[in-house]
Amino acid sequence: MTTRPSKKPQEEGEETAVRGRILEAAFAAFMKSGYASASTLEIATQARVSKRELYAQVGNKQEMLVACISARARRLQVPADFPVAHDRDTLAHVLTSFGTQLVREITDPTVIAVFRLAIAEAVHAPEVAQALDSIGRETSRAALRQIMARAQESGLLVGVPADLAEQFGGLLWGNLLVSLLLGVAKRPNPRELEKRARETAAAFLHLHPPPNNAALSAACR
Repeated sequence: MTTRPSKKPQEEGEETAVRGRILEAAFAAFMKSGYASASTLEIATQARVSKRELYAQVGNKQEMLVACISARARRLQVPADFPVAHDRDTLAHVLTSFGTQLVREITDPTVIAVFRLAIAEAVHAPEVAQALDSIGRETSRAALRQIMARAQESGLLVGVPADLAEQFGGLLWGNLLVSLLLGVAKRPNPRELEKRARETAAAFLHLHPPPNNAALSAACR
């Protein structure tokens, strides 16, 4: 059995650069022409590659879309060095930090453009919305569920992690995302992002007091 020779670092670097150009060209084409109307020839021409190389490096148009969304979604994962909360103060810090990261990434004009693309193509190309929901939005939901599950395991919260994550997300966003999509609101600046996340964390923890206090409150009703 023969084995393929390993690629040299220079070759790997060149392939990475080509793939990057293709994804940039694909995203630009989707924004300009719409996902359904953008052609692989248009993307290949813009990326300065042949259609054969385009398919070899990334794949078809739907695979390009998934790759574009996946690259951004990786920023919505819980960082490996995030502290595990063993007390409520640390939990407030974790929720504030992740909330700030979440709003900062999703309110980026590029991400808002993808949301608008998904809405515009909902009838003719529903795969755009499906990819955005299953890859992009699910990444942030899974990260929040992970944070809530860890807090529950540490005895800091009571409830179903998925429900807790949904509630935190609702408090965090309010009407902001819809307003941004409609173009009737401006993206929050860094100070406003941190303030929004900090106040959301405080409101959320006020709604969910420590388990022993929650049990005492229920007993006094």
